[in-house]
Amino acid sequence: MKNDGLFLLIVGVLWLLMLSACHSLPQVEKPTTVKPSTPTNFDVAAIDRWLTSEVEVRGLVGLSVAIVRDKEIVLAKGYGTRSAGMQEPVDSKTPFAIGSISKEFTCAAAMTLVDESKLSMQDQVARYYPQLTRATDITLDDLAAHVSGYTDYYPLDFTDSRSKTPIAPDDLLTRYAGQPLDFEPRSRWGYSNTGFVLLGRIVERVAATSLSDLLTQRIFKPLGMTQTTLGRPTTEAEPATGHIAFELGEPEKSEPEKAGWLFGAGEIWSSVDDLARWDIGFMEGKILSETTRRYMMTPHTTTDGRGTNYGCGLIVREQDGEIVIEHSGEVQGFLAFNSFIPRTKSAVILLSNHMQNDPSDIQATLLQLVLDDTMRLPIIKGPSAAEAASDLIQQLQRGAVNRKNLGPELNEYFDELHVTQAAPRLRDLGEPAVTVLRQWERSGMEVSYLSVDFPERSVKGLMFRAGDGKIHQLQLLLP
Repeated sequence: MKNDGLFLLIVGVLWLLMLSACHSLPQVEKPTTVKPSTPTNFDVAAIDRWLTSEVEVRGLVGLSVAIVRDKEIVLAKGYGTRSAGMQEPVDSKTPFAIGSISKEFTCAAAMTLVDESKLSMQDQVARYYPQLTRATDITLDDLAAHVSGYTDYYPLDFTDSRSKTPIAPDDLLTRYAGQPLDFEPRSRWGYSNTGFVLLGRIVERVAATSLSDLLTQRIFKPLGMTQTTLGRPTTEAEPATGHIAFELGEPEKSEPEKAGWLFGAGEIWSSVDDLARWDIGFMEGKILSETTRRYMMTPHTTTDGRGTNYGCGLIVREQDGEIVIEHSGEVQGFLAFNSFIPRTKSAVILLSNHMQNDPSDIQATLLQLVLDDTMRLPIIKGPSAAEAASDLIQQLQRGAVNRKNLGPELNEYFDELHVTQAAPRLRDLGEPAVTVLRQWERSGMEVSYLSVDFPERSVKGLMFRAGDGKIHQLQLLLP
């Protein structure tokens, strides 16, 4: 057609105009998800939101968490999936390999025999395994406390060539507890999985049954721990799959240790539901006598008087004035953490199936929240601690302090000369953003450890408030 060229020209001009109009339209930004901040006080809903976010942000495969307060399970939930790239979600009943947390149970199994006078922790190893190195010089107590001197057969964090072949526990003992000792018995502390394989085998000999059956009949069943087994579970609850990441790579399924390599040192699988039941049952004395329970929680000392912070399968330490009892676990593809506070009957349990993605700081945060909450902070009138601190800092920036809100000593400490001198120095830093990192009680006052973030500088702070809301101390701390 003769007008084809003109037609194409008109179409081209219209197309350019349309493109120009489209490009001039305002761009619609995709909505951004605000990452929940780390909780600063014990709020189950806030903790749940934070954990959901942390799993996604960190690229964890699966995470299972339980929190106990005053003997009650207040949170038990799974996050992420049982296996990378799959859709099966983790829940509170999902079994994970718990690694060395198994040592708590091996010790508890021994204690049930002690309670029946069938076993003494002062027994020499020679009574049961006379052929092992220095068997007459080493007691069961030494095995349980990691002061025996037996070399640790499992010091590495990956499945080495040895553990790819099954081994009988007694053959393992002949190989590793038959070597020269790493140190003189009781002269120092040295973590030894070998000692717990040996303790587990001795328990079997005394009880005349398998460690698995003994644990099931004396601990798991009485406490209602239906997802806990020695060895990979065959229960209805589908277990999680362990994952590793080779030098910062993507998570891939791990190759577990073959039969016999973990045994009483680290072969138990459990869920957070069950571990919460275990913690409550242990703290309540439902399984053991008070004597054997106290024994497990009493740290040993070396021959030169040094403390070890280790009882029988339990680490014992102090945090914020509370005794915290705990153990962690690591076997191929899994990380596990269990901490409980006997005085308040509280606990925090965390299980993960991604070995190179360490969630120990999550466990530490949750434990601190529980510790802070159980300190029973005094009730303070007026604004929150963060708001009160921010307001006072801004008053100092202006050089005019509302002295009605200050205690008498702070009124004197904040004299006019100091306030006048501080005003320009603080004003130059810009508007403060205050976050409460920790809180505790002292002399009836609320003590708040603060992070004060100015636009170009961050400092820490310490504030004391009485019940009437008056501030008795505010100090900004040099880094």
